[in-house]
Amino acid sequence: MELTTFNKSLDKSFSFRNIDTDNNVKYSSFIDLFAGIGGFHIALHSLGLECVFASEYDVHARKTYEANFKKLNPSLFKNSNFAGDITKVVPKNIPDFDILCAGFPCQPFSQAGFKRGFDEERGTLFFYIAKIIKEKRPKAFFLENVRHLLNHDEGKTLRTIKQIMKNELGYSFHYKIVKASDFGLPQHRPRLFMVGFRDIKNFEFPKPTKLKLTMSDIFAAKCEKEIGYTLRVGGRGSKITDRRNWDSYLVDGKVKQLSPTEALKMQGFPEDYVFPVSNTQAMKQLGNSIAIPAVKAVAASILKH
Repeated sequence: MELTTFNKSLDKSFSFRNIDTDNNVKYSSFIDLFAGIGGFHIALHSLGLECVFASEYDVHARKTYEANFKKLNPSLFKNSNFAGDITKVVPKNIPDFDILCAGFPCQPFSQAGFKRGFDEERGTLFFYIAKIIKEKRPKAFFLENVRHLLNHDEGKTLRTIKQIMKNELGYSFHYKIVKASDFGLPQHRPRLFMVGFRDIKNFEFPKPTKLKLTMSDIFAAKCEKEIGYTLRVGGRGSKITDRRNWDSYLVDGKVKQLSPTEALKMQGFPEDYVFPVSNTQAMKQLGNSIAIPAVKAVAASILKH
């Protein structure tokens, strides 16, 4: 199914399959900050939780998010519960929730953002997460960022985040580099996951599972590489606007570039996910998103605590 078919199906919200609500009596709701196109939403909804508030600034990502979740979760789009600028949100006005999820902007902590960290304006957006946690006191938080955050500024940036979460807010703090390939997807995509609890000290990240998909499965044809390049903005090139920079693979002996439909599979999105945007925007959004099976695995571990 090609992206154009998705664009013709905007009257249909995508379907979630195998929703699991077993063994979860502690957690029923979450908020989705810096939501992108809804990776956290998909993962936690599939575990039986309801999203009661979301925030995303980018106009194109907001369009994709709304196209996929408005019919599924209509209450989210009422009473200003789908916010734009997080800096304009008053924390006390956010509905009560159990888990705060946030893939906060990674550019300030990545090579693409010159690794300036908190010195860059977007880096300070982390402190809005802290303000919301301080006001709402959720049971847990689940944060995601690029792996470079681990060693940024000789580790001072991560230590600052840990100090705020533990010493100022009173939450436990656990972190680990998790790869998408550890949870069934054919791309490495290492990301730093951070988890914390208000009332629980111990936490174990899930153990890796066997690879379920290969690049041959993604292309439905023979591919030399079993695990592909990490899907990212602009593919392996410098400009997302240039289709020649999208990742290319040798498939059935011929060079083939990754399509939005194949990129969607590499991130673990449902096949009936819709993109009311251009192919260029769709690839950018998928490159900025999270690997859903990895997020779901960690979220499932959170629900056990």
